[in-house]
Amino acid sequence: MTSDTAPHDSPTAAASGSWQLGDIAVHRIGFGTMRLPQTGPALVPDAVPRDREQALRVLRRAVELGVNHIDTAAFYFSPLRSANELVNRALAPYADDLVIATKVGPARGPDGEWTEHARTPAALRAQVEENLRQLGRDHLDLVNLRVLGTDPIAERFGALAELREAGLIRNLGLSNIHPHQLAEARTIAPVVCVQNPYGIGASPAQDELLRLCGEQGIAFVPFYAIAGAGRQDGAGEPEPAEVLEVARGRGISTARVRLAWTLHRGPHVLAIPGTGDVAHLEDNLAAGALRLTAEELALLDRAHTG
Repeated sequence: MTSDTAPHDSPTAAASGSWQLGDIAVHRIGFGTMRLPQTGPALVPDAVPRDREQALRVLRRAVELGVNHIDTAAFYFSPLRSANELVNRALAPYADDLVIATKVGPARGPDGEWTEHARTPAALRAQVEENLRQLGRDHLDLVNLRVLGTDPIAERFGALAELREAGLIRNLGLSNIHPHQLAEARTIAPVVCVQNPYGIGASPAQDELLRLCGEQGIAFVPFYAIAGAGRQDGAGEPEPAEVLEVARGRGISTARVRLAWTLHRGPHVLAIPGTGDVAHLEDNLAAGALRLTAEELALLDRAHTG
């Protein structure tokens, strides 16, 4: 089992509360591995590999601090480093309460260049099997179907539902979707989570999807909650004055403020901030213990709606 023991100045993930992700309860703040294989921008062919021991320390520290929800993917890699391999090396044998979520759909060649999305049942099964091999598992706790565009997803989600029935997948989710695609998927198999871009400044459409998930008891898992428009390159725009005001008043980082605000959006919201630095990891996890006041929330809501 994961341990919630940690120094007093390092709040654990348990402080964020918990949510039932499918058939397993997870703490509401977890860890995303996209930034782990490299320094600088992620998901580019010429990424600079991160020091391997540093990456392993970050993963092990996350679990020491109570993280039991880790988000990864086979296409998270840089030259010499694979997020799945790092997770396997750092954390196997896996604790019973550790949920490792992965995603399928996007594809990259060995050179790191993006190739055509997996759209056929055979291609999706191959990606599931690749994740199984890299993670050293006989099943995957959670697989999210990553979607591009507004096309119907029934065939692709149905293929994953068949793998769930076969025992290769425990729970299913969706990523980067629109409401009609969620409705379509739910006619095929249970959807336990939706991963979409979200944070301060997100569009009204994403607010609506967050609300819709809450009504249906589905976890809403934001990505880029800290980076915002900077996406995989990291935060790239000046912080709104309201975010800076709350951060300065509390004496904390703007990243912690952003994550805390995101978690305040609903009990079904789960954060998966990623980093390759232990100090940043500890700062991110501390957001789960931050209780914003009504005045602070109103100020940050103003930044959100512009």
